[in-house]
Amino acid sequence: MEHICCSELLKSIGDYLDGDIAPDICAELEEHLKSCDNCKVVVDTMKKTIYLYHEHAEKNCIPGDVKEKLFQKLELKDYLKEEDKNV
Repeated sequence: MEHICCSELLKSIGDYLDGDIAPDICAELEEHLKSCDNCKVVVDTMKKTIYLYHEHAEKNCIPGDVKEKLFQKLELKDYLKEEDKNV
């Protein structure tokens, strides 16, 4: 297997964090993360963002406009509930 590069990791980050990635690719990603501080920061930041979102979403303390901007930046706008969309 060819060694993974940073751009390939970034393409797979969502699947990796969701656990929806083949075990061999997951192992390759984790090996890459051991030696690449930049990718480690990206993955860590994404994990923290997801954690904070879930933490605050359960308490319904994220204003609709903030939630919409977050979903737009993460290219997840299609997952917003209808009442959260300011279309």
